[in-house]
Amino acid sequence: MWLLIAFIAVPMIEIALFIQVGGFIGLWWTLAIVLATAVAGSLLVRMQGALALAQLRGSLQELRDPTEPIAHGALILFAGALLLTPGFFTDTVGLLLLVPAVRSSVLRYLASRIRVERFTVGERPRPHEPHRPDVIDGDFVEIDPDNDPRPPSGWTRH
Repeated sequence: MWLLIAFIAVPMIEIALFIQVGGFIGLWWTLAIVLATAVAGSLLVRMQGALALAQLRGSLQELRDPTEPIAHGALILFAGALLLTPGFFTDTVGLLLLVPAVRSSVLRYLASRIRVERFTVGERPRPHEPHRPDVIDGDFVEIDPDNDPRPPSGWTRH
């Protein structure tokens, strides 16, 4: 239901803001502002994304939980999509998501609304196959190098 409301409300808000701002400052200045926010937003997303990637690498190297840098990266990606969408409302929300304190607040809110049922690390053995590390399954064909009818391939020793 909320998604339907968002798909209806966001374009209506954007149209209303375009009409109001365009009427106040004119068409060309309105278009220039939309273009400038898209360019500036893409540069900010690139910088913030590089920082989030560095934090992710650091957490993986130090064997810390990478959940927070991944979540920040996802919100930065979402902010980039909002900034590339023409409009004042989406640009404002996108710019706000590029502020680390705002992102942290959004992530805290989302974390309070999400419940993790189970979390596992590593591969679990399949229940129908017992774990037997000493057994290797494979096929082989024994080749006698003296009676091999094939010519040498160049990859083998003569």
